Amino acid sequence: MCGRYTITITLEELMLRYLTEEPMGSYPMPRYNVAPMQNVLAVVHNGKKNRLGELRWGLVPSWASDDKIGSKMINARAETLLERSSFKSLVRRKRAIVPADGFYEWKKQGNLKQPMRMTMKGGGIFSMAALYDTWLSPDGRKISTCTIITTTPNSLMADIHDRMPVILRPEDEAEWLDRGNEDVRGLMALLRPYSAEAMRAYPVSPIVGNVKNDTAECIEEQLALF
Repeated sequence: MCGRYTITITLEELMLRYLTEEPMGSYPMPRYNVAPMQNVLAVVHNGKKNRLGELRWGLVPSWASDDKIGSKMINARAETLLERSSFKSLVRRKRAIVPADGFYEWKKQGNLKQPMRMTMKGGGIFSMAALYDTWLSPDGRKISTCTIITTTPNSLMADIHDRMPVILRPEDEAEWLDRGNEDVRGLMALLRPYSAEAMRAYPVSPIVGNVKNDTAECIEEQLALF
């Protein structure tokens, strides 16, 4: 599962990284505790260039009767994407990247839960593979939403949790975003665990468990509970 993440860089750095123009509207940066059902910054390709904009985290399929389903669809398992009606068609035509520079997971031991933050070694932005869709509400509002794809854990994550977000290799990002790419088999091959050797994990404060806490204290390294 991927249920919380961070994006602590500036908007300008994000635009430079993905070669995009400034998004419409305003988006608060940095974010130290991004949570499901919030608006998140995502990158899509419009057939000509990358675009940076907001999607609500929690997929609402275009055919859904209401948007409450979104809270149950924050993640999509890579192994079953092509078996689920909510995701199957999106793999072919509605792929996105959710940029991050860290994500949280809770390591359990007995009754204790130690929140951990995972990053790239040396820091830096990485790209979580996502799918998106647009839902038309009964009153005519268009709501664009997304889900982050997860996969089996690498050796770093295996001791922490049994799932991790799909992190695309930088050289695979353009292939994933390309609107003209309908090679589903090739696209599915990109959805694999990221190299453990390129990542690090460290304990953080339990305050990240409360979505109201969105400060730099969330990402400070702490002494582990166990």
